[in-house]
Amino acid sequence: MTEIATIRYPLRVVALGGGTGLPQVLRGFKALLFPEGADDPDRLVAVVTVTDEGGSSGRLRQELGVLPPGDIRNCLVALSHNEPLMARLFQARYRSGGVLEGHNVGNLILAALAQEEGGSFLAAVRLASEVLNIQGRVYPATPAPARIAATLDDGSEVLGETALVRAGRAVRRLRLHPEDPPAIPGVVEAILRADLVVLGPGSLFTSIIPNVLVPEIRDALQRTRACRVLYVNAMTERGETNGFSAADHVRAVLDHAGPCLDAALVPVDEIPGDVLDRYRDEGAERVDPADPELAGLVPLVLRRRMLRVERKVRHDPLRCAAGALVACAAHRGNADGTGFGRIAGGNG
Repeated sequence: MTEIATIRYPLRVVALGGGTGLPQVLRGFKALLFPEGADDPDRLVAVVTVTDEGGSSGRLRQELGVLPPGDIRNCLVALSHNEPLMARLFQARYRSGGVLEGHNVGNLILAALAQEEGGSFLAAVRLASEVLNIQGRVYPATPAPARIAATLDDGSEVLGETALVRAGRAVRRLRLHPEDPPAIPGVVEAILRADLVVLGPGSLFTSIIPNVLVPEIRDALQRTRACRVLYVNAMTERGETNGFSAADHVRAVLDHAGPCLDAALVPVDEIPGDVLDRYRDEGAERVDPADPELAGLVPLVLRRRMLRVERKVRHDPLRCAAGALVACAAHRGNADGTGFGRIAGGNG
Protein backbone atom coordinates (compact mmCIF):
# COMPACT_ATOMS: atom_id res chain seq x y z
CA MET A 1 0.00 0.00 0.00
CA THR A 2 1.34 3.44 -0.95
CA GLU A 3 1.84 6.07 1.74
CA ILE A 4 2.46 9.77 1.26
CA ALA A 5 5.68 10.77 2.96
CA THR A 6 6.05 13.60 5.43
CA ILE A 7 9.37 15.36 4.95
CA ARG A 8 10.65 17.06 8.05
CA TYR A 9 12.91 19.64 6.46
CA PRO A 10 12.85 21.65 3.21
CA LEU A 11 14.46 19.08 0.92
CA ARG A 12 15.62 20.51 -2.40
CA VAL A 13 15.33 18.28 -5.47
CA VAL A 14 16.60 18.79 -9.01
CA ALA A 15 15.39 16.42 -11.76
CA LEU A 16 17.15 16.25 -15.13
CA GLY A 17 15.70 14.59 -18.20
CA GLY A 18 13.03 14.93 -20.84
CA GLY A 19 10.48 12.93 -22.79
CA THR A 20 7.69 11.17 -20.91
CA GLY A 21 9.81 10.01 -17.94
CA LEU A 22 10.66 13.36 -16.37
CA PRO A 23 7.04 14.54 -15.96
CA GLN A 24 6.20 11.30 -14.14
CA VAL A 25 9.00 11.84 -11.63
CA LEU A 26 7.97 15.46 -11.17
CA ARG A 27 4.40 14.40 -10.33
CA GLY A 28 5.75 12.12 -7.61
CA PHE A 29 8.00 14.74 -6.07
CA LYS A 30 5.25 17.37 -6.29
CA ALA A 31 3.03 15.14 -4.14
CA LEU A 32 5.80 14.48 -1.61
CA LEU A 33 7.34 17.94 -1.34
CA PHE A 34 4.12 19.97 -1.49
CA PRO A 35 1.41 17.82 0.16
CA GLU A 36 -0.45 20.92 1.32
CA GLY A 37 -0.10 22.99 -1.83
CA ALA A 38 2.21 25.79 -2.89
CA ASP A 39 5.55 26.21 -1.13
CA ASP A 40 9.02 27.51 -1.97
CA PRO A 41 9.27 26.78 -5.73
CA ASP A 42 13.05 26.36 -5.50
CA ARG A 43 12.50 23.08 -3.66
CA LEU A 44 11.71 21.27 -6.93
CA VAL A 45 13.55 22.18 -10.13
CA ALA A 46 13.23 20.46 -13.51
CA VAL A 47 16.09 20.77 -16.01
CA VAL A 48 14.83 19.76 -19.44
CA THR A 49 16.72 18.73 -22.55
CA VAL A 50 16.20 20.95 -25.60
CA THR A 51 17.46 18.73 -28.44
CA ASP A 52 14.05 17.43 -29.58
CA GLU A 53 13.48 17.76 -33.33
CA GLY A 54 10.33 15.73 -33.92
CA GLY A 55 6.63 16.51 -34.21
CA SER A 56 5.16 19.86 -33.24
CA SER A 57 8.30 20.84 -31.32
CA GLY A 58 10.52 20.24 -34.31
CA ARG A 59 8.28 22.24 -36.62
CA LEU A 60 8.19 25.24 -34.29
CA ARG A 61 11.93 25.01 -33.74
CA GLN A 62 12.54 25.12 -37.50
CA GLU A 63 9.89 27.67 -38.46
CA LEU A 64 10.13 30.13 -35.55
CA GLY A 65 13.62 29.53 -34.18
CA VAL A 66 12.36 28.81 -30.64
CA LEU A 67 13.62 26.07 -28.39
CA PRO A 68 11.52 22.90 -28.76
CA PRO A 69 8.60 23.45 -26.37
CA GLY A 70 7.12 19.94 -26.07
CA ASP A 71 9.14 18.51 -23.17
CA ILE A 72 8.98 21.85 -21.36
CA ARG A 73 5.20 21.89 -21.80
CA ASN A 74 4.84 18.40 -20.34
CA CYS A 75 6.85 19.37 -17.26
CA LEU A 76 4.87 22.57 -16.73
CA VAL A 77 1.63 20.61 -16.88
CA ALA A 78 2.96 17.96 -14.48
CA LEU A 79 3.76 20.65 -11.90
CA SER A 80 0.57 22.65 -12.37
CA HIS A 81 -1.49 23.21 -9.21
CA ASN A 82 -4.59 22.36 -11.27
CA GLU A 83 -3.08 19.64 -13.45
CA PRO A 84 -6.20 17.92 -14.93
CA LEU A 85 -7.66 21.16 -16.29
CA MET A 86 -4.31 22.51 -17.48
CA ALA A 87 -3.45 19.19 -19.08
CA ARG A 88 -6.67 19.29 -21.07
CA LEU A 89 -5.84 22.80 -22.29
CA PHE A 90 -2.09 22.63 -22.86
CA GLN A 91 -2.06 19.06 -24.22
CA ALA A 92 -4.95 19.58 -26.65
CA ARG A 93 -3.82 18.83 -30.21
CA TYR A 94 -5.16 20.29 -33.46
CA ARG A 95 -6.55 17.53 -35.68
CA SER A 96 -8.62 19.41 -38.25
CA GLY A 97 -5.98 19.60 -40.97
CA GLY A 98 -4.27 22.69 -42.30
CA VAL A 99 -1.16 24.43 -41.00
CA LEU A 100 -2.02 23.74 -37.35
CA GLU A 101 -2.43 19.98 -37.80
CA GLY A 102 -0.51 18.10 -35.10
CA HIS A 103 0.41 21.13 -33.00
CA ASN A 104 -0.29 21.16 -29.25
CA VAL A 105 -2.00 24.24 -27.85
CA GLY A 106 0.64 24.51 -25.14
CA ASN A 107 3.47 24.47 -27.68
CA LEU A 108 1.86 27.33 -29.60
CA ILE A 109 1.29 29.30 -26.40
CA LEU A 110 4.96 28.98 -25.40
CA ALA A 111 6.11 29.97 -28.90
CA ALA A 112 3.78 32.98 -28.90
CA LEU A 113 4.89 34.08 -25.44
CA ALA A 114 8.53 33.87 -26.54
CA GLN A 115 7.78 36.22 -29.43
CA GLU A 116 5.92 38.60 -27.09
CA GLU A 117 8.96 38.60 -24.77
CA GLY A 118 11.40 39.66 -27.46
CA GLY A 119 12.43 36.15 -28.40
CA SER A 120 13.20 35.03 -24.83
CA PHE A 121 12.03 31.45 -24.45
CA LEU A 122 13.05 31.50 -20.78
CA ALA A 123 10.76 34.48 -20.19
CA ALA A 124 7.98 32.55 -21.95
CA VAL A 125 8.49 29.59 -19.60
CA ARG A 126 8.36 31.91 -16.57
CA LEU A 127 5.08 33.46 -17.76
CA ALA A 128 3.56 30.06 -18.47
CA SER A 129 4.67 28.92 -15.02
CA GLU A 130 2.70 31.76 -13.49
CA VAL A 131 -0.36 31.07 -15.63
CA LEU A 132 -0.29 27.38 -14.68
CA ASN A 133 0.54 28.13 -11.03
CA ILE A 134 3.20 25.43 -10.99
CA GLN A 135 4.73 24.02 -7.82
CA GLY A 136 8.42 24.15 -8.59
CA ARG A 137 10.50 25.60 -11.41
CA VAL A 138 11.16 24.45 -14.97
CA TYR A 139 14.33 25.38 -16.85
CA PRO A 140 15.55 24.47 -20.32
CA ALA A 141 19.07 23.06 -19.96
CA THR A 142 20.55 25.65 -22.32
CA PRO A 143 19.34 28.69 -24.30
CA ALA A 144 21.38 27.52 -27.30
CA PRO A 145 19.69 25.79 -30.27
CA ALA A 146 21.65 22.61 -29.57
CA ARG A 147 21.39 19.38 -31.54
CA ILE A 148 22.79 15.98 -30.69
CA ALA A 149 25.55 14.44 -32.79
CA ALA A 150 26.29 10.75 -32.35
CA THR A 151 28.93 8.22 -33.25
CA LEU A 152 27.17 4.88 -33.73
CA ASP A 153 28.42 1.38 -33.02
CA ASP A 154 29.48 0.91 -36.66
CA GLY A 155 31.55 4.11 -36.59
CA SER A 156 29.11 6.18 -38.64
CA GLU A 157 28.12 9.70 -37.63
CA VAL A 158 24.64 11.22 -37.47
CA LEU A 159 23.44 14.73 -36.63
CA GLY A 160 20.11 15.35 -34.95
CA GLU A 161 17.70 13.31 -32.86
CA THR A 162 15.56 12.34 -35.85
CA ALA A 163 18.57 10.97 -37.75
CA LEU A 164 19.71 9.08 -34.66
CA VAL A 165 16.36 7.35 -34.23
CA ARG A 166 16.11 6.54 -37.92
CA ALA A 167 19.62 5.03 -37.97
CA GLY A 168 18.40 2.27 -35.66
CA ARG A 169 21.86 1.51 -34.26
CA ALA A 170 23.33 1.64 -30.76
CA VAL A 171 25.16 4.82 -29.76
CA ARG A 172 28.87 4.72 -28.99
CA ARG A 173 29.39 8.41 -28.18
CA LEU A 174 27.22 11.52 -27.99
CA ARG A 175 28.08 15.21 -28.19
CA LEU A 176 26.23 18.48 -28.72
CA HIS A 177 26.34 20.64 -31.82
CA PRO A 178 27.43 23.34 -31.39
CA GLU A 179 29.69 22.10 -28.61
CA ASP A 180 29.89 23.58 -25.11
CA PRO A 181 26.63 25.57 -24.97
CA PRO A 182 25.99 27.63 -21.82
CA ALA A 183 23.57 26.59 -19.11
CA ILE A 184 20.39 28.57 -18.51
CA PRO A 185 20.84 30.97 -15.56
CA GLY A 186 19.64 29.36 -12.36
CA VAL A 187 20.36 25.74 -13.31
CA VAL A 188 23.89 25.51 -11.90
CA GLU A 189 22.85 27.25 -8.69
CA ALA A 190 19.93 24.85 -8.24
CA ILE A 191 22.18 21.79 -8.65
CA LEU A 192 24.75 23.12 -6.19
CA ARG A 193 22.07 23.90 -3.57
CA ALA A 194 20.22 20.62 -4.00
CA ASP A 195 19.97 17.79 -1.49
CA LEU A 196 18.98 15.31 -4.18
CA VAL A 197 19.59 15.28 -7.95
CA VAL A 198 17.88 12.64 -10.08
CA LEU A 199 18.58 11.78 -13.71
CA GLY A 200 15.85 10.16 -15.80
CA PRO A 201 14.03 7.94 -16.27
CA GLY A 202 13.77 8.17 -20.02
CA SER A 203 15.60 7.75 -23.29
CA LEU A 204 19.26 7.51 -22.37
CA PHE A 205 20.79 9.32 -25.34
CA THR A 206 17.98 11.72 -26.25
CA SER A 207 16.51 12.69 -22.87
CA ILE A 208 19.14 12.15 -20.15
CA ILE A 209 22.68 12.48 -21.49
CA PRO A 210 22.11 15.68 -23.55
CA ASN A 211 21.68 17.57 -20.27
CA VAL A 212 25.04 16.47 -18.87
CA LEU A 213 26.79 17.45 -22.11
CA VAL A 214 26.29 21.11 -21.16
CA PRO A 215 29.69 21.79 -19.52
CA GLU A 216 28.39 23.94 -16.65
CA ILE A 217 25.78 21.30 -15.78
CA ARG A 218 28.35 18.51 -15.94
CA ASP A 219 30.70 20.50 -13.67
CA ALA A 220 27.90 21.27 -11.20
CA LEU A 221 26.92 17.59 -11.04
CA GLN A 222 30.48 16.66 -10.18
CA ARG A 223 30.78 19.39 -7.52
CA THR A 224 27.41 19.28 -5.78
CA ARG A 225 27.10 17.71 -2.35
CA ALA A 226 23.65 16.40 -3.28
CA CYS A 227 22.92 12.70 -3.55
CA ARG A 228 22.97 11.99 -7.31
CA VAL A 229 20.67 9.19 -8.46
CA LEU A 230 20.16 7.59 -11.87
CA TYR A 231 16.91 5.81 -12.69
CA VAL A 232 17.98 2.78 -14.73
CA ASN A 233 15.49 2.10 -17.51
CA ALA A 234 13.38 -1.04 -17.41
CA MET A 235 13.54 -1.62 -21.18
CA THR A 236 16.09 -1.06 -23.92
CA GLU A 237 15.22 1.22 -26.82
CA ARG A 238 15.62 0.29 -30.45
CA GLY A 239 18.01 2.66 -32.14
CA GLU A 240 19.57 3.93 -28.91
CA THR A 241 20.37 1.18 -26.42
CA ASN A 242 20.19 -2.05 -28.38
CA GLY A 243 21.55 -4.84 -26.17
CA PHE A 244 22.37 -2.51 -23.25
CA SER A 245 22.58 -4.01 -19.77
CA ALA A 246 21.77 -2.09 -16.60
CA ALA A 247 25.50 -1.52 -16.13
CA ASP A 248 25.77 -0.21 -19.71
CA HIS A 249 23.20 2.48 -18.89
CA VAL A 250 25.25 3.60 -15.89
CA ARG A 251 28.52 3.46 -17.84
CA ALA A 252 27.07 5.64 -20.58
CA VAL A 253 26.23 8.38 -18.08
CA LEU A 254 29.63 8.15 -16.38
CA ASP A 255 31.46 8.10 -19.71
CA HIS A 256 29.76 11.33 -20.79
CA ALA A 257 29.51 13.14 -17.45
CA GLY A 258 32.42 11.85 -15.36
CA PRO A 259 32.02 10.91 -11.68
CA CYS A 260 28.49 12.17 -11.06
CA LEU A 261 26.50 9.27 -9.56
CA ASP A 262 26.04 8.10 -5.98
CA ALA A 263 23.23 5.62 -6.58
CA ALA A 264 21.35 3.67 -9.21
CA LEU A 265 17.66 2.84 -8.84
CA VAL A 266 16.72 -0.36 -10.64
CA PRO A 267 13.10 -1.46 -11.24
CA VAL A 268 12.44 -5.10 -10.32
CA ASP A 269 8.73 -5.24 -11.18
CA GLU A 270 7.48 -8.35 -12.94
CA ILE A 271 6.53 -7.66 -16.56
CA PRO A 272 4.00 -10.07 -18.14
CA GLY A 273 5.11 -12.18 -21.07
CA ASP A 274 2.65 -10.63 -23.53
CA VAL A 275 4.02 -7.17 -22.76
CA LEU A 276 7.60 -8.39 -23.23
CA ASP A 277 6.60 -9.98 -26.53
CA ARG A 278 5.14 -6.68 -27.69
CA TYR A 279 8.39 -4.90 -26.88
CA ARG A 280 10.44 -7.59 -28.66
CA ASP A 281 8.35 -7.01 -31.77
CA GLU A 282 9.48 -3.37 -31.54
CA GLY A 283 13.14 -4.30 -31.09
CA ALA A 284 13.31 -3.76 -27.31
CA GLU A 285 14.20 -6.09 -24.42
CA ARG A 286 13.94 -6.14 -20.63
CA VAL A 287 16.98 -4.72 -18.85
CA ASP A 288 18.09 -7.36 -16.33
CA PRO A 289 17.67 -5.79 -12.87
CA ALA A 290 20.01 -8.37 -11.29
CA ASP A 291 23.05 -7.22 -13.28
CA PRO A 292 25.98 -7.84 -10.88
CA GLU A 293 28.26 -5.32 -12.61
CA LEU A 294 26.27 -2.38 -11.19
CA ALA A 295 27.90 -2.76 -7.79
CA GLY A 296 31.30 -1.91 -9.26
CA LEU A 297 30.08 1.31 -10.88
CA VAL A 298 28.14 3.19 -8.19
CA PRO A 299 28.40 3.18 -4.38
CA LEU A 300 24.73 2.30 -3.90
CA VAL A 301 22.38 0.09 -5.94
CA LEU A 302 18.72 -0.03 -4.89
CA ARG A 303 16.34 -2.49 -6.51
CA ARG A 304 12.69 -1.57 -6.02
CA ARG A 305 9.25 -1.80 -7.55
CA MET A 306 8.82 1.43 -9.50
CA LEU A 307 6.65 0.63 -12.53
CA ARG A 308 3.10 0.65 -13.80
CA VAL A 309 2.73 -2.15 -16.30
CA GLU A 310 -0.23 -2.22 -18.66
CA ARG A 311 0.18 -2.42 -22.43
CA LYS A 312 3.31 -0.32 -22.00
CA VAL A 313 5.84 -0.08 -19.19
CA ARG A 314 5.63 3.27 -17.41
CA HIS A 315 7.23 4.61 -14.24
CA ASP A 316 4.99 5.17 -11.24
CA PRO A 317 5.39 8.76 -9.96
CA LEU A 318 5.20 8.10 -6.21
CA ARG A 319 7.28 4.93 -6.26
CA CYS A 320 10.01 6.65 -8.29
CA ALA A 321 10.11 9.68 -6.02
CA ALA A 322 10.07 7.48 -2.92
CA GLY A 323 12.91 5.35 -4.23
CA ALA A 324 15.07 8.42 -4.71
CA LEU A 325 14.33 9.56 -1.14
CA VAL A 326 15.37 6.16 0.18
CA ALA A 327 18.58 6.37 -1.86
CA CYS A 328 19.25 9.86 -0.50
CA ALA A 329 18.71 8.72 3.09
CA ALA A 330 20.96 5.70 2.62
CA HIS A 331 23.62 7.83 0.95
CA ARG A 332 23.69 10.02 4.04
CA GLY A 333 24.15 6.99 6.26
CA ASN A 334 20.56 7.38 7.31
CA ALA A 335 19.05 4.15 6.02
CA ASP A 336 16.07 4.32 8.38
CA GLY A 337 14.87 7.44 6.56
CA THR A 338 15.44 9.82 9.51
CA GLY A 339 14.72 13.35 8.34
CA PHE A 340 12.23 12.14 5.72
CA GLY A 341 9.41 10.82 7.91
CA ARG A 342 7.43 8.04 6.24
CA ILE A 343 8.70 7.11 2.80
CA ALA A 344 6.06 6.90 0.11
CA GLY A 345 5.37 4.21 -2.40
CA GLY A 346 7.42 1.36 -1.06
CA ASN A 347 7.68 -2.12 -2.52
CA GLY A 348 4.17 -3.06 -1.59
